[in-house]
Amino acid sequence: MALQRPPSPRCVATVPSDDVASAYGEKNGRASFPSSSIAAVLYCATIMPVTPDTELSLSFENQRAVVSPWGASLRRYVLINDAYEADILWGYSGGGGKRGGQGDVLIPFPGRIRDGRYTFNGRSLQLECNDKEGPNAIHGFVRSLPWRVQEAHSHKVTFEIRLDADTYAERGYPFSLAVWVAYDLGVAGLTCTFTVKNIGRQTAPVGVGFHPYFTVGTSLIDEAEAQIPGTAYLEFNERLVPTGAILNVVGTSWDYRRFREIGRRRFNHCYVQLERDEQGMATVSLRHTASGRAIDVTMDPSFSAVVVYTGDAIADTPRAALAIEPMTCASDAFNHPDWGLKRLAPGETFAGRYNVRHRSPSVIRAHSTS
Repeated sequence: MALQRPPSPRCVATVPSDDVASAYGEKNGRASFPSSSIAAVLYCATIMPVTPDTELSLSFENQRAVVSPWGASLRRYVLINDAYEADILWGYSGGGGKRGGQGDVLIPFPGRIRDGRYTFNGRSLQLECNDKEGPNAIHGFVRSLPWRVQEAHSHKVTFEIRLDADTYAERGYPFSLAVWVAYDLGVAGLTCTFTVKNIGRQTAPVGVGFHPYFTVGTSLIDEAEAQIPGTAYLEFNERLVPTGAILNVVGTSWDYRRFREIGRRRFNHCYVQLERDEQGMATVSLRHTASGRAIDVTMDPSFSAVVVYTGDAIADTPRAALAIEPMTCASDAFNHPDWGLKRLAPGETFAGRYNVRHRSPSVIRAHSTS
């Protein structure tokens, strides 16, 4: 059956959780995405409050994505063809279906900050310690907040949120930011773009990260191969906080600059000093040669680090997928500003993007000897 692209809606909409379940449920063993009429309805009810169950569908040709203004999260990305249906993300539907950090946006800091403490411009500050692995701050503030839908089309949506110094000073971040995150489906696949503007009166420390999990259809990620452009990685202590040391990958089992099987290796590594192409882009790839599936996650020069995680701590479904987390700075960069921390001056804007693309089996075969 030929797939029809939904018409561009004129307004933005969300649906309550019961409608979400019906719109994104299973039908005959295949994911059921909204029809054109449902997709239009999904954009047309801004009067409804944003909840963890609020979801929007995006569509372009044979691509479908599900996103949410709750945390500006990326929840599903699927390719649909006559012969197969392929989940690109290890995703979820409805707030209750989330595991770990699936699809989270990590702003104003990705990763862990040791003990939640940092010093900026001579001022000592204390963040909330919300890390289950130890007394650290982790992954910023915005992943469990309702965002505003600024703009929406059938293939693209832009979410917006503001952090104000008066509210966040008591949480250890006395700075004001306006943040936009956009998801766009097109011929190049799925593109995620971020923009952060300092709307306050003082320079602000800013880091941006994303936490999608990817799958190439294997029951465990052990069966897949990865290629990671990092030439070094941060040494972590037992609480998964950087010690300050940067370790070279050469001659170690963590050198994945060429495709290698993941196997039973337990990844929770922050790779830095990324190899890039002539355009300054760095790409992490995941593939399963037996099935002919592969995914490329390509980051622009704004991203200086990438965390790769095999999900071993996810209790009910460990190692089901590989988290590939583009980050503009490394973990604990608030205490190591030379690790990519952005000092955003008042009125200054910081922007970047990453792209997710599924490669065809013919392309995969051509690269199978790399």
